[in-house]
Amino acid sequence: MADGGTRRPSTTDLEAAAGGTVPDVVAPRLSVLFCGINPGLWSAAVGRHFARPGNRFWKVLHAAGFTSTVLDPADEPALLSAGLGITNLVPRATATAAELTSSELREGVVRLERLVREIEPRYVACLGMVAYRTAFRRPRADIGEQPEALGHSRVWLLPNPSGLQARYQMPELVGLFSELRIAATGSGRQ
Repeated sequence: MADGGTRRPSTTDLEAAAGGTVPDVVAPRLSVLFCGINPGLWSAAVGRHFARPGNRFWKVLHAAGFTSTVLDPADEPALLSAGLGITNLVPRATATAAELTSSELREGVVRLERLVREIEPRYVACLGMVAYRTAFRRPRADIGEQPEALGHSRVWLLPNPSGLQARYQMPELVGLFSELRIAATGSGRQ
């Protein structure tokens, strides 16, 4: 299981990570920029996206055909060579996304729009329906491609891959992420 490629953070490390950030993994003209809600404390403590054991992001990426192997969070820079990147809507690390305010989420859209204008990814994949609906003021948004764009980038809404998100099991997550991969690459092959 991916463990972030670093030691397990102590309780003190996790407490100190509150309010911290995790650097974006971005480059110009990515195929897909994945946008999480915000870093969890574990991710902030180790400085890697989706680093908490139990988060299914890395396994889903592989199973959906985005990567040739299951990457470890410490290998996140390898995403760039696959045309993929990662950012967060809100950079501030919290124990749960429920700690974020509606205004923080909405401010995150402004930050995301600036980043998207700068790097021009083909797709922006927002991970987390409730946060997306609040941040983008689209209370009825559903999973899949969204009618609005960010600059010239298409927007795709996906479920949060956190292990805490029990509503979506691995087979369904893989199917939903695969739909994005097919749209982004034009290829049905994995």
